Amino acid sequence: MAERPEDLNLPNAVITRIIKEALPDGVNISKEARSAISRAASVFVLYATSCANNFAMKGKRKTLNASDVLSAMEEMEFQRFVTPLKEALEAYRREQKGKKEASEQKKKDKDKKTDSEEPDKSRDEDNDEDEERLEEEEQNEEEEVDN
Repeated sequence: MAERPEDLNLPNAVITRIIKEALPDGVNISKEARSAISRAASVFVLYATSCANNFAMKGKRKTLNASDVLSAMEEMEFQRFVTPLKEALEAYRREQKGKKEASEQKKKDKDKKTDSEEPDKSRDEDNDEDEERLEEEEQNEEEEVDN
């Protein structure tokens, strides 16, 4: 948990970027308004997380999952967000599946290539590092979805 309330606020750069993307060109926002939106967004995230955690606890789990978040949105009476969230989740899952399949295909191709010719050690080391990095990124993304 955070030691200070300020630690719970979302980064200002992220809030500023979201605000700029949401507003039409030529519309400005004061620092005070940006601060208020930042605090409101932080409170929303904390509340949504707390509600989702309640669903995970009811399921006797310590890990929040996407269904917990969707259930929390409905409980918080944000039903209009559920469909877009489900669509975004499906798109994310398709993307992850595509990345995983591409990684597996790359590994199969590499295995076929090493069977047919003598491997170049430096190239194999680079490929191993790339594959490990991809696997770590996939694991991190899966953990982010769980959180």
